[in-house]
Parts: sequence; C-alpha cells; structure tokens
Amino acid sequence: MELQKGIAFVKRRVGTRFSLFAKMNGLIIILFIPIIIVFTYSNRIAFDVIGKELQVSNIKQLSFLSSQIDSRINQMMDFVMTFSKDPNVQKFNGLNIWEDRYDRMQTRYAVQEKMVLQSGIMNIWPVKYTVYSQQNKEAISNAIRTSEYDENYLKRNMTGKWTYGDGETVPKGDPKSFYWFYTDSFGQQDTLSGSNLVVEASFGHENIQNMLDTYKAGGQGDPFFYHKGETPILNRSASTQLSSDLIHYLDGQSLADTMQKVVRLENKNYLVSAVKSPLLDWHLVDIVPLDQILGPISFSRNLFYLSMVLLFVVGISSSVLLYRNVQRPIRKLIRGLQSVQRGDFSVRINANAHNEFSFLFYRFNDMSQQIQGLIENVLNEKLRARDATLKQLQAQINPHFLYNCLGYIVNMAQMKNEEAVVSMAYNLSAYYRYTTRMERETASLDEEIRLIINYLDIQKLRNGRIEYHIDIPEELMNQQVPRLLLQPIVENAVIHGVGKSYSSGEIRISGEIVGGYCRIYIDDDGPGMTEDQQMALNHKMREPLQEKMGCGLWNTNQRIIHQFGDNSYLYFTKSHLGGFRTEIIWEINSGEEHRHHPFIQGDT
Repeated sequence: MELQKGIAFVKRRVGTRFSLFAKMNGLIIILFIPIIIVFTYSNRIAFDVIGKELQVSNIKQLSFLSSQIDSRINQMMDFVMTFSKDPNVQKFNGLNIWEDRYDRMQTRYAVQEKMVLQSGIMNIWPVKYTVYSQQNKEAISNAIRTSEYDENYLKRNMTGKWTYGDGETVPKGDPKSFYWFYTDSFGQQDTLSGSNLVVEASFGHENIQNMLDTYKAGGQGDPFFYHKGETPILNRSASTQLSSDLIHYLDGQSLADTMQKVVRLENKNYLVSAVKSPLLDWHLVDIVPLDQILGPISFSRNLFYLSMVLLFVVGISSSVLLYRNVQRPIRKLIRGLQSVQRGDFSVRINANAHNEFSFLFYRFNDMSQQIQGLIENVLNEKLRARDATLKQLQAQINPHFLYNCLGYIVNMAQMKNEEAVVSMAYNLSAYYRYTTRMERETASLDEEIRLIINYLDIQKLRNGRIEYHIDIPEELMNQQVPRLLLQPIVENAVIHGVGKSYSSGEIRISGEIVGGYCRIYIDDDGPGMTEDQQMALNHKMREPLQEKMGCGLWNTNQRIIHQFGDNSYLYFTKSHLGGFRTEIIWEINSGEEHRHHPFIQGDT
C-alpha cells in the first residue's frame, strides 16, 4: 500500500512540473512558427523569381551564341556558292582551254589568292577552302599543306550537309574539323556526274573554342559544343571532371532543339541549358552553378535560420534555468522509474538537496530495495526447484540404462560369450565412470557421441546386422547438452527399430545448425510407425507423464526443455531410410549454418 501511494505521489508531482515546463516551451515554439513560415515563403518566392530569370537569361545568351556560330557558317556557305561561279574557278575546271603553262599557273594563283583573301577577312574564324576539278583531277587549297585530288575522298564526303570529320582515321580523343562539300551540279548535292567542280570548306575546333572562350569571359557558365557519340569541344578553361560528368549525363538523354534542366553533379546543383545548331546538328551546352549564383540568398536565409535557432536556444535556456531546481530531480526520478520498469531494481537515487524531492527519493530507494529482495528470493527458489527437477529426471534415466546392460550381461554369460561379457562390462564401467561425475550436469556433444559409439559397438556384438553412421559437424561437437541425452533415443532405435525386423540394421546419426537451432537426427530403417502413431507420440511429449507411457523419451524431452527453453523439443517423424526418425532440436544464439565434416562409420 505504501509503495503504491509513493508511486502515485511521484506521478502527480512529475505531471504538474512537466506540464508547466511544456507550456512554457510550447509558447516559445508558437511565437517562432509564424515568423519562420512567413520568411520561408518569401524566400522561396525570391528563389523562384531569380531562378526563372536566370533560366531565361541563360537560354537567350546561349541562343545568341548559337546564332553567331550559324552566321559565321552561313557566310562561309555563301562565299562557297559565289566562289564556285567565279570565272577563274570555272576556267580551272575547264577542259583543254588553257593555252599554255603560264596561263594555267596564273589561273591557279588567282583562285588560291581569292581563297586566302577570304580566309584573311575572317581572321577570327579561319577557314580552309579547297577547289577540286573532277575533269582535270586537280585540287587547289589555301592551306599550307598541298591538297591532292582523291575521287574516293569526294564521293565519301558528298553528303550535301556539314559533317564532323572527313572519314579519315584520327587518333582517339583528337579533335576533328567540320567539313562541307559543294558542287556546281544542278542536280543533288550528294552525287558527282564526272565533270563537277567541287568546293570544300572546313574549319577546325579552334574556331568553336574561340567563341566559347568569349562567351565564358562574359558570364558565369562553362559552355561546350556537344554531339552524342563524338568527342565534345570544350572551352580552354573548362573543368574536365565537371564536363565529363555532364557529358556522361547527356549521353543518356534525348536532347530536343532547346533543353533546360537542373542537374545535380558533384553534390551541387547546376543549371544545364542546350541549344541545337541547325547547320551543324550539334548542341551548344552551358552549365551554370546555381549554388554559386544563389549563394548570397542562401547565406542570408541560413543566417536568419541561425538567428532563429539562437533565439530559440536562449528562450529554452531561460525556461530551463527557471525550473532547474525542479526539472533535474524529476529527471532523476524518471530515469529511476524507467530502470525499475526494465527490471533493474538495484538502481538508487542520491538526493543532493534537502527538499520535497528528498522524501520521494527516499521512498523510491526503499521501494526498489524491497522489490529487489523479493525477486532474489523467488529467483533462488526457482533455481533450486529447477536443479532438483533436473537431478530427478537424470536419476530416472540412469537405472533404465543399467537394467538393459545388466540383462545383456546375464544373457551373454548364459550363452558363454565371454568376449561380449568382457566388452559389456568394460563399457558399463566406462559408462558409470562418465555418469558418476556429478560436478557437471552437462557435457559436450563430443563426449555424448563417444558414449554412443561405445554403446553401438556393444550392440553390434549382439546383433551382427547393425551398422551405424555418425555425421556430426565439428561446430556441434562443442555444444553443451544434458548428460545422457542421446543414449535413450539410440537405444530406442536399436530395440524398437532394428530389433523388430530381420531385414533392417542401419542406424544413422546426423546433425546440423540451421536458422539459430541445433538439430540432431537419429534414423533407423526398421518398421517405423504409422502417421497417426507419430502424431500421438508427438502429442504425448507435451503432456504430463502417464503411467502407461515410457519415461525414457519423455524425460529426455523434459531435460531439453529445462536446459534450453520452451523452443527446444523432441520431434518424431518418418525416416528417409524407411523407418523411424527422432529429431532433437534446441535453440542457440547463433543462426549461422555450418558445413559437415566427414562422417564416422562403424566397423564390421
């Protein structure tokens, strides 16, 4: 009664103090929540507006750069079409109209000079021009390296559109050039009639890089020229790792003419914009670090949140200081009650102050001490009762085995079988030397198996048909089990299995560790039992011992339950040998499965 009153008093005091403290902290939280919600909403709107403006601005700048590149390419194409109609170019492609060598040299010089002048006008966009005469099988170029006429080269590249590379093999990773071939034929641009004049225009990746460098100098992006399956053209100060990650991302995407997404790379957010060049069929891609651009806004937002946290901490600290003389004793009392609830009745609370809580602590310590004493007394009584039960069960098993052995000795002596009598007497003495060691009530499975081997060897002398096989993994051999656990079961297999049939004689003992359980199987190839008889026997193992029931198996089942708990038991079923199987199952801490070691086979 006094303990119940003390606990009720503690609950009332704890509830009152904790309610006041919770109300104070709740008021602080209610004041902060509207401020944080309003600021978060306004900050989110600012983020959205700036983000949209950034996207629109970035896509406009990228489109302008793409239009500049296309404008340069259009200028090249216009020059090529005009240049192909030039009289000197037409004369270069003429057949048998050059009167002498000097005239030919003059024509070639005039054509080459015009190409050099045109390329010089666009010095920020260097272009290589080459004129091929299909009639004369000659070529003129403004490049330093002399060009040679190659019919297959022309046929391979006459596609009528800009291509990246001219079909020649280049080392992997080396940049190529963009090529466009124009013919003066009135037919399709992708065919040659045999007398065409072909003008080749090409420019290197440096032209694109110059445009990318200029674009990057005026902004915060990192642009590059991209086409799936080709080596991208990067600006000269590009981040190799970042570009590689983005290219890997783009390879898995299907790009439209215009694309804009927020992509997370290297744990940072980037705005990726892409605009397609209609002439080159490449995409101009720009990557802008959002975290860097929106960093000041994020910093101001985080600074505000930090200020709110500091103010919240100050408010909570004030409430803690206000109630520290109440809160600390309450926490001690709560921890003590929680320990008692978990079953730890040895906990004691030290009272540093002399106030109303000292009385609570004193009553709590007195309550814990009384409960601990009661539990220890009950536990010791249960342990003594369990110890007495185990000894009683073991004592019931020992005479059962002794009677069988003595009967066997008598029979063998009457039959004048001295070898069997000596073997039985020797093994019987070994058995009692094993069972009379009462300092331990358990033994390792290895010791039990040795005893079983001894027993089965004796039975083999008595019945020559008996053969046994033992297959127990080494991990099981170290398991501690009740003494004389296997002997009654093996004896049952010999007497009721092998002994009741003239054709059977095999006994197999195996074991394994599966799913946190140790399992021992004793199989025989005797007549066995029907399914109904097996179910009845399994049911009897769960009932109290009856007078008509043999005590051997029932006692063994009870010893397993006492030793390993309620999840351990004997189970009877049909053996794969055709006879009867007894399974001994007990729970262990480890659920790891183990492999078997080579089995033991009895001598013949």
